[in-house]
Amino acid sequence: MRNFLKITALFLLVVSAQAQEKNKAKALLDQVVAKTKSYKNIVIDFKYSIYNAKEKINQESKGNVAMEGNKYVLNFMGMTKLFDGKKVYTIVPEDEEVTISNYDESDANSISPNKIFSFFQKGFTYSMDIKQKVGGKPIQYVKLTPTNAKDQRKEILIGIDTKTKQIYNLIELGKNGTKTTLTVASFKVNQTLAKTYFTFDKAKYPKYYINKAD
Repeated sequence: MRNFLKITALFLLVVSAQAQEKNKAKALLDQVVAKTKSYKNIVIDFKYSIYNAKEKINQESKGNVAMEGNKYVLNFMGMTKLFDGKKVYTIVPEDEEVTISNYDESDANSISPNKIFSFFQKGFTYSMDIKQKVGGKPIQYVKLTPTNAKDQRKEILIGIDTKTKQIYNLIELGKNGTKTTLTVASFKVNQTLAKTYFTFDKAKYPKYYINKAD
């Protein structure tokens, strides 16, 4: 009977500790969301890498994005994506083409830079991971595990600067062995942006083919 009580007590301690870690992780993520919403706008320079030893993939790219509310301008891999709140404009200088499409916020597959600060609110279990100093910054990692067994992501690590409550990096580990990492090189907020910054100006692309996808 005593052994049973000891095992039960130990089990309850483990469950309690796990619950506390989950609550800490969720609380930290909630602080990131709240801090992000307090900014008028955010301008980020970032580095992106994808690695898969089996497939012999090892690529690195750089980009930048400006976000204000749900609007954004993303420059990445030789193209620009601009969302004015209603339409998405994909500008490809190499092809001299602009594709205009509708954006459905309810579509889980819709890609938006803004989702980096909120995608983790649903569909994951949380746990605290390692904490380390990176360039003098106190970075606490939170591990996300997808609750959907069909999700091709094994886990995601979010590195959070505990001092500023800003995301430092995202590390996504796929079930196929692919590792993608997005690292924030610079994080600026409340910048002075032109009123037309998130507005598509057709006059700037006189020779471009305008393709209306929808």
